[in-house]
Amino acid sequence: SLLLKLPSKVSRNLGAIQDSDAARATDIAELNKLIPAAEHGDQWIQFGLGVRYADGQGTPQDIFTAAKWYTLSAIQGEPDSLKALYSIFVKEIYGPQNVQAAFKRMTPAAEQGNALIQNLMGDIYRRGAFEVHDHKLAFKWYGRAAKQDLASAQINLGRMYERGEGVAQDYGAALKWYTLGARQNLDSNLNRMRKLKDSAGVSLAVWKFFSALGSVDAKINIGTMYFTGDGVFQNYKRARRWYKLAAEQKNVRAQKKLGEMYIYGLGSRKNYPLAFMWYDVAASQGSTEAMKFRDRIAKKLTPAQLMESQNLVRECRRKQDKGC
Repeated sequence: SLLLKLPSKVSRNLGAIQDSDAARATDIAELNKLIPAAEHGDQWIQFGLGVRYADGQGTPQDIFTAAKWYTLSAIQGEPDSLKALYSIFVKEIYGPQNVQAAFKRMTPAAEQGNALIQNLMGDIYRRGAFEVHDHKLAFKWYGRAAKQDLASAQINLGRMYERGEGVAQDYGAALKWYTLGARQNLDSNLNRMRKLKDSAGVSLAVWKFFSALGSVDAKINIGTMYFTGDGVFQNYKRARRWYKLAAEQKNVRAQKKLGEMYIYGLGSRKNYPLAFMWYDVAASQGSTEAMKFRDRIAKKLTPAQLMESQNLVRECRRKQDKGC
């Protein structure tokens, strides 16, 4: 096989591809019938044609035609096509002894503005694939792709600014590109900001930015900073405020934290009915731990307090956890 290693996702998808018209094609005539659909933009047909031409399945092996279809599919965002292109250009056609020739074939597409190829070239240079290691060139290509609003390239560029790879270390610029990239995949990219924590004032600003975008994880992180005094002056009232914002987004961790704070009087007087209420809210979402704490509190309550607690629970449910 031409492609020695297809990405694991490609392998998982081969079954689906085999069910498609592209996979059922057994000769050139049948394969050619699929070309109009591919030319009209069907990315899966494009990808399937790439696989067939790359491996010579139902057609003479033609790595350059395979590269053509992989490129068209990759432009539409099919990530496995991009990985297959990497395999063709670098691993198979030229090999580690002549990797620069591979870049020469990729460079025209990158220069013409193909953000996916630009990001791929950045990866190659940053990771030192096949003994080619140049952070400045990686920074260049990530930058071009990032300016075209490619989220993965924006995250990559932020990482380079954070680490000072190929460019002077600049936490402000890292913050800018991380936040731009994270908008498209918010919470999954939040952890990339944690290493900026020790730079003056950046961490709190980062979490507040993401909180404004709706991230519940950001609200919890801010609450935890104020609760522990990590990077800010310890302030239980502010911690409770941020935990409550997260709790209103039905976050069980924040709901349990509020219950704990009301039990021990952190940021307010002890309030067992409110503690009971928040543990009950968390328990209603399946938290067995919260259920145990709620039941322990119930044993300490007077009949009047228990009635108050139950009324608070009913009211909170009526409000759908908002303003409880």
